Amino acid sequence: MRSKNFARQQIEANATYRQGQKTSAYVFTNMGHWQYIVELFVASCVLALVLVVAKSQSLQSIWSFNVLQYIIYINWVVIAFAVIVNYFQAFFNRISQIKGLMISFLLLQLIVIVTTFSLNVVEATFCCHTFNLSNYTAARLFDGLTLHLTYGILLGAFCLRYLYIRDQWQRQQNSELESRIQAMQARIQPHFLFNSLNSVVSLITIDPEKAEDALINLSQLFRVSFQQLRLVTLAEEIRICKQYIAIEKIRLADRLNVTWRLPNPKYLDAIQIPLLSLQPLLENSIFHGVERISGLCEVSILVEILDTRVNIVITNPYQEDMGSVRQGHGIALENIKQRLKAYYGRHASLQSSASDHVFTTVLSYKYLKHKAKE
Repeated sequence: MRSKNFARQQIEANATYRQGQKTSAYVFTNMGHWQYIVELFVASCVLALVLVVAKSQSLQSIWSFNVLQYIIYINWVVIAFAVIVNYFQAFFNRISQIKGLMISFLLLQLIVIVTTFSLNVVEATFCCHTFNLSNYTAARLFDGLTLHLTYGILLGAFCLRYLYIRDQWQRQQNSELESRIQAMQARIQPHFLFNSLNSVVSLITIDPEKAEDALINLSQLFRVSFQQLRLVTLAEEIRICKQYIAIEKIRLADRLNVTWRLPNPKYLDAIQIPLLSLQPLLENSIFHGVERISGLCEVSILVEILDTRVNIVITNPYQEDMGSVRQGHGIALENIKQRLKAYYGRHASLQSSASDHVFTTVLSYKYLKHKAKE
């Protein structure tokens, strides 16, 4: 009965997962990030200078005030565009890339029209000391609109080209990163799979219920490992790690003792972490540490949640005379560094040290808040 229920849950989970795995574009992601705003600001200033030079036809006839006007106007349009797109990012991510680019291009032209109209209204108001509707003629309100729309088309082509190039670069980065992760998983999973299956076989006749639990945990672990890169809550990542440890406990029995220290458990559902960031570290701790020591070994995991950062400290015993230990840990560390960098950039770090027969790994990053379960 338990097996049938589990099979039904797996089918439902896989269907839900496939529905959520639509091909998404990175074009409009993180538009509000300061790095992209700065890049657009600098490029817009260069574009403003080019337009001023083209209009003046000589460097001598360029007025500094005229340059400032162009810079303010273009950057206002660009920043307003970035703010609106960032606000409606969820909508843009639901539609196709072509539709998103077309809508964003029209949005940019609309911003140009509204900005031009607003500036003409302000100019007409300040030029006339008395309020008179006859001063707000259509010719005056839409003065320079054709020229500004021409600039808007150039600016739209520039902005969308920038977004497209950034999209292709991010796709390449994520593709390379996922390839490295899959290569590492292909190297690690066979030995773990063989060991786990051997452990289950030994339990089938002795404790069938425990063997069934182990197979369920193993199935869930492998289903997670085949998923694409994504962020999960710390609570979910810890659950995955505990499933892995439960499988290893069958094989290592009393030799393996794992201690979890979670000072702030209520925040685990509100903080995110890249999927399978901790489990490979625990796998290396066991494979390169516990398995090579005949006596009782303790692996300790501390999850420390501060105001803006998460610090995760993993310690495991190891034998200093075995040179392969550092190399094995180094493969997992480098892989997870790349994953953290993809999500958190310079706000994440992963360091390791070894002393007194203890190997310590410290994972630290500036966390992104996620809606916590009430």
